[in-house]
Parts: sequence; structure tokens; C-alpha cells
Amino acid sequence: MSDSVSGKAFDIPLFKRIMAYVKPYKGIFYATAILSIVLAFMAWIRPVLIQITIDDNIKAFDKQGLINMTLLVIGVLLIESVFEYFFNYLSNLLGQNVIRDLRNQVYQHVINFKLKHFDRTPIGQLVTRTVSDIETISEMFSGGIMVIIGDLLKIITVITYMFYKQWDLALITLIPIPILFFATSIFKRVIKKAFQEVREQVSRLNTFVQEHITGMSIVQIFNREEVEMERFAEINKKHRAAHIKTVWAYSIFFPVVEMLSAASIALLVWYGFKEVAEQHATPGVIFSFILFIYMLYRPIRQLADRFNTLQMGMVSSERVFKVLDTVSTIENNGCLTPTNLTGNIEFKNVWFAYLDEDWVLKNISFQVNKGESLALVGATGAGKSSIINLLGRYYEINKGEITIDNINVNDFELGHLRKIMSIVLQDVFLFSDSIYNNITLYSQEITKEQVIEASKKIGAHDFIMELPNGYEYNVKERGALLSVGQRQLISFIRAYVHQPEILILDEATSSIDSESERLIQHATDVITKNRTSIIVAHRLSTIKNASKIMVIEKGEIVESGNHNQLIQQNGYYKKLYDYQFKNQVEEAQ
Repeated sequence: MSDSVSGKAFDIPLFKRIMAYVKPYKGIFYATAILSIVLAFMAWIRPVLIQITIDDNIKAFDKQGLINMTLLVIGVLLIESVFEYFFNYLSNLLGQNVIRDLRNQVYQHVINFKLKHFDRTPIGQLVTRTVSDIETISEMFSGGIMVIIGDLLKIITVITYMFYKQWDLALITLIPIPILFFATSIFKRVIKKAFQEVREQVSRLNTFVQEHITGMSIVQIFNREEVEMERFAEINKKHRAAHIKTVWAYSIFFPVVEMLSAASIALLVWYGFKEVAEQHATPGVIFSFILFIYMLYRPIRQLADRFNTLQMGMVSSERVFKVLDTVSTIENNGCLTPTNLTGNIEFKNVWFAYLDEDWVLKNISFQVNKGESLALVGATGAGKSSIINLLGRYYEINKGEITIDNINVNDFELGHLRKIMSIVLQDVFLFSDSIYNNITLYSQEITKEQVIEASKKIGAHDFIMELPNGYEYNVKERGALLSVGQRQLISFIRAYVHQPEILILDEATSSIDSESERLIQHATDVITKNRTSIIVAHRLSTIKNASKIMVIEKGEIVESGNHNQLIQQNGYYKKLYDYQFKNQVEEAQ
């Protein structure tokens, strides 16, 4: 996934796409817009009131009038503060509603990606898109779009009133403004480029940290701490350098604004003194114009900052929409949800490649009947796991056909297809949650009694009850507080309680000790009883009793039969038996 973004100063089609998410919240949007207009028109009231106070009350030593005007100014200030509160609240509420909907949509899209997409996309990058980038988009609404509209309206109303009140003073005051707009234009370009680089470096940081924390055991086992720290420091250095560029831009732009503001005041005082002396203007008018200068330059300066917020949101939104526009999902065109399936599986001349025509499976054909167990053996990379992935449509075949009960797997509703099968993997993934929730995966159809009954049948109930809080014990991230064998037993319970028609065991016993193997062998016998099963394993105890054993080599079926038949053939399986399984048999004897 590319990190490049549009070079346009403002991408109108992209902006329209973002604004489409505002439609469900039109009421909040319009209320915020009205408040921004009201606040803009209230901007000139206080300076005008202060002008009247100076010219009418102070000049005439009108004490009561001064008190009345002071109270009026305070009242206007309080009303303005109330409007400002609701404006900020509603604009933030709008932003949070939009990013909630957008984040839900992005996550829904991501969880339906093909596994192939995750094979080639760094997880940290997707985390950045789903969390950090979408959070930046929310700032477009809370501190971007609406505030920009309000600031622009404030600038227009203030300038209009200044010209209405005294056009020559207004002209003198606005002499530095063209320079300010030119500086702002340069600032926008520089800051946009800087923040694009910041977002890229944030993505790199997230990807690196996520990968290396996940693989921390490898880092420590191979004594790579110092090397990886140096790599992290280099990425962090680039992240810092990108941020420094934004600081550099701000540190130049803001002093320029202050200098131009001071220049406007100096011009006003110089010209205004002459106007007052000639009685073409009053002291109150001059003072009010000084306040107007501050009211002009502050929103103009903030406008550049707000525009930068808008640009950051645009950059982030383009990244997020690239995720949404990525077409990498399994087509769910099937609509069949048959019940009472027997679990007959058939592969017919199946060809499969992860890339182009680099075939992983070549013309694979076999059949597994109801209640039978098929064991797949072969060297690493032979294509065993690919067969499993294709059965559940986690990857799509290139040629051929796969059927369950004579129904093409493409004709099943995808969710139903995956519901009728359970997979127990070698690398068991447990969430940072209770044992109970890791077994049921929050399914409302599975009761606590069913979980306990399944645990007893599998042979895991005793060890679970020995843990603090039993089934409510939190196993932490990836089940770190449990042994490999315990995690594996929980995965067997998870598969069993969902009562699948088809069971798949993918190297489920390859990383456990002999004691755990006996427990898991018992669990295997329980879970596969009267159920169509496909077993990928190297251990003899797991596959020797399978109804059929298939030997896969370089993506092709080279031998097929039961254990005794393959031993008698004295072929590839016999060699695997001699080299990989014989010692296990001798130890068992």
C-alpha cells in the first residue's frame, strides 16, 4: 500500500467524500454552521461598544453611562462565551460521530480482507490507518472546517464594518495584509509537505514497534537488542526531523504575523493621530480599530493553522480511503445455507498459486466421505496448509472445483461455509480475555454448561479449575500465561463447542511435550469422532489411525492410502515413517 498522497493544495473530490459522512448528522452540522455565523457577526460588537464608551461616556465623565456600558460589554461577552461553548461542543460531537462511523467502516472492511492482503501489508500500517489517521480526520471537524468558516466570516464582517465606519483608516490598517496572505500561502505549502512526512514516519514507527514487540522473543534469543535499538533510533530520528520541520515553519510564520500586526497598529497610530488632530476621527474610533486589528490578525494567523489541520485531515483521509478502496475481499456471491450437511469433501483438479502461476498446488483431486479422517503429510512448503485454506475460502483457487456435499464452496454464503468447519492451528491465538470468552468468542448460542461439558470431554476442565477464577481467568495477550499444551487444549474446546460438520487440525500437536500429546491425542479422538476431519501432522500418533493418508510433495499427491497400505508400498511415506516416526513408536513401546 503506497503512502503517497495528492499534491493538490485542496482536493475537492476528496473533501466531498469526507463530507458525505456528515449527512446522517445534518442537524448538528447546520446548528454548528449557524453558531459560527452568529459568532462572526458578534465579533464587531464589543469594539463598537468600547468606542462608544470612550467617545461618549469617558469623554463626558458620564459615570453611570460608563457603568451601564461596562455591564453591557460583560453581557455581550457572556453571551458570546455561551455560543462559543455550544459551537465547540457541537463541532467536536460532529467530528466524533463521523470518525466513529468511518472507523467502523474501515475495520469492517479490514476484517474482510483476504489473508493474502495481510501477507503483504504491515499490520502496523493498518493500525495507523484505523486509529491515528482517523483520529486526525476528526480534527477537521473540531478544529478545521467549521472554525475556518467562522474565521473567514469574522474577517469579512470586521473588514466590512471598518470600511463602513471609516474607509481611509481601514485602508491604512490593511496595507500589510497582502504580505500576510503571501506569507500564509508559503506557510501552507511548507507545512503540508512537512506533515505528510510526519504521517509517513508515524506509520513507519507503528509498523516497526508492532512487529518487534510481537517478535520480541526472536530479538532476545538471537541477541539482537542493540541492533534493533539502533534501527529504531534511526526511524525515531527521522520522525523527530519531520516534526522539527513543522516547528521551524511555525517559528518563522508566527513572528512574521506578529510583526505585520505591529506594523498595522503603527500605521494606524501614525495616521490616526493626524485624523484625530484634524477631528476627522475620534479617540474611540482609533482604539476600536486597534481592537479590530487584533481581531483580524488572530483569525488570519489561526486560519493558516486551521488550514494546516484541514490539510492533515485531507492527507489522513486519503490514506484511509485507500484502505477502503482496496479491493481485496473474498467475493461473497453465494447464498446457500444448507443444514444437515454430511461433510463429504471433494477436490476436483484444483490448482492454486499465491503469486501468478507459481503453483503451490497442482491438479489436486481427492475425496473425504462423511465421518472419515484424512491426514496430510509432507515436507514444509509442500502445500498441506494451502489445502486447508482453500477449503474455507481464505484464499481462492485458480482452477478446478471444491465441493462439500456436492455443493461448490463458492455457492455457500461465506459466513455459513466457515461456520460449518472449525480449525485448530499449530500457533494457537488467544485474546487478552477470559478462558470462557476465548472459547465461545462471545457467541450467545453457547452456554456456560456446554463449555464445561466440552472441557470435561476434552480433558481440560481440571487444569482450568486450578487457575484463579477458573473459566474467568484472563490469559493475557496471545495466552502468554498458559503453556503451549494448555493453549492447545483450549483451542480444541473452542472447536468442539461450535459443533462443526468439518474439523481441521493443522499441526495441532507439533509443539508440545509427550504428556501434553497424550492429552491432546485424547482430545483429538473426542473431537473427530463421527466427524469429517482433515489432519495435518507429523506425529505418528495423530495420523496413523486416519481413514486415509495423503502424501503431498511439491504441490502434488504422490501417495494415498491408509497407514498399513503406505508402509507396504515402501515409498515416500515409508521414508517419512523411517526418518520421522520410528523413534516416536519406539519411545511409545
